[in-house]
Amino acid sequence: MPHTVYILKCSDGSLYVGCTNNFEKRIKEHNESKNGAHYTKIRRPVVVVHTEEYETLQEGRKREAELKRLTREEKLKFIFTATLPK
Repeated sequence: MPHTVYILKCSDGSLYVGCTNNFEKRIKEHNESKNGAHYTKIRRPVVVVHTEEYETLQEGRKREAELKRLTREEKLKFIFTATLPK
């Protein structure tokens, strides 16, 4: 089962990085459920701005940690350059 690493843009403009093995369910939780992360619960709605898939949880969590270490400016630059057509 693939694991998705994702970056969300919250309603206040902040960014959130997460990892899940059920992407659709997790995004729904972030936007609608009491089970969403507290950070996103108070910053709804959230919009997906980037995703990556990994075969194992270990790979996904490693990438999640790498993205979380980036500054906001680095994340924005990464998002912008990652979504440009090649």
